Amino acid sequence: MTHTPLDAAHAAMTAAPEDDAARLRFFERLGDAELFLLLEGEATGDAVTPQVFDPGSGPIVLVFDRAERLSGFVGAEAPYAALSGRVIAGLLAEQGLGLGLNLDVAPSSFLLDAEGVAWLAQTLGHAPDEVEVPLAEVSAPTGLPDVLISALDAKLATATGLAQLAYLVGSTDAAGARGHMLAFVGAAPGAEPALARAASEALVFSGIEAGAMDVAFFDATDAITARLARVGLRFDLPQVAPVRAPEPQAPGSDPDRPPRLR
Repeated sequence: MTHTPLDAAHAAMTAAPEDDAARLRFFERLGDAELFLLLEGEATGDAVTPQVFDPGSGPIVLVFDRAERLSGFVGAEAPYAALSGRVIAGLLAEQGLGLGLNLDVAPSSFLLDAEGVAWLAQTLGHAPDEVEVPLAEVSAPTGLPDVLISALDAKLATATGLAQLAYLVGSTDAAGARGHMLAFVGAAPGAEPALARAASEALVFSGIEAGAMDVAFFDATDAITARLARVGLRFDLPQVAPVRAPEPQAPGSDPDRPPRLR
């Protein structure tokens, strides 16, 4: 059996039940993953109808991180919608539903009740505040825990094509306040909210209490970019060649128009 990133994150969580960081990393992977939601029938338009089960702890829907795992559970080919974990969590929270992950077909078999789904949806849906503060100086980042660096590296590895690269630097604003900043260079048009959310999630799911990190966006031609390159910790984001989106789009493929549950 091929093990998946969710299998690995689940194994790390169960091996260290007192480790909050391992638990948070699992939920971060769950939110980032593409999941296959078992449906009652083929999707029509932008509405999907999941199969709902009640194992005794409240109604849940079933999701799998591989299509073949879904087929293995059902015992045959079955209709599904392929959606991100964050989209599914948001939809289920609205309906008061829990979820079952890879039940009976993988080592990452896991139940999350409606309350847990609501927490996950709220955590993933949190958007950072937008403020404008004049920047006076950038410097090499210091004092940051390795867990945050690892969380940023893993999160930005999923942001394919959203920006060219990013630099993590120390920052000092015009009032003398010191902190840290993640500076994206060459962000794709309209990608800024998704990148800011990704940085915020890396901070939240790293388990750092009361952590703070600014996010900024620059063009490759901006004068500050050379300074960022000299002192910053660089993250290269994956790039892909442009592809034509399939027509018609599958439910959930447009983040601005998530599907509706019926």
